[in-house]
Amino acid sequence: MDAIVEAALRKWPQVPHCHGWLALDARGDWYMRDDRAQAAGPFPQVKGSVIRHDKLREFIHRNYARDAQGAAYFQNGPQRVYVDLEAAPYVWRVGTGADGWPVTAHTGEPAQVLQVWLDDRGRLYLWCRLESVGEALGLVHTLDMTAAADAVEAGRWTPQECRFEEMPRRFGYVLRPRA
Repeated sequence: MDAIVEAALRKWPQVPHCHGWLALDARGDWYMRDDRAQAAGPFPQVKGSVIRHDKLREFIHRNYARDAQGAAYFQNGPQRVYVDLEAAPYVWRVGTGADGWPVTAHTGEPAQVLQVWLDDRGRLYLWCRLESVGEALGLVHTLDMTAAADAVEAGRWTPQECRFEEMPRRFGYVLRPRA
């Protein structure tokens, strides 16, 4: 977490949490969901405005975490902004190395693959270890499915099956955190 964020938390410890205003889609893109987007429908049916500003995305990535219940959030100064997830808390980018390495999170952090999962919608997930948060589930980015398929076909990764609706409970995360 950024030092300026930690200082803001100490200075204003009682700022209320924010829900429904930030979302992460299945391709690792961040979306701002203002009142109009929220009124138009739930995420991901209505996404909102994609965040394209590189410095803002980097700030979100550095201050992205999970609470004790597994809900993903972005610590924006003294305010905790909970994140609606389309599929999982992370989106993995898979390299084209011999073992499907490197694997990195949408935040840019390197990850170590522990398990591979396939949901009932045909999407591939990786249970990985990240230095910042420990173990976490993420969806393989659609652009990297060829590299992931190569790792599966070569026998380096063996997917297990799990229904999408069961994944949040099994892997300890929350799709739509609310107060």
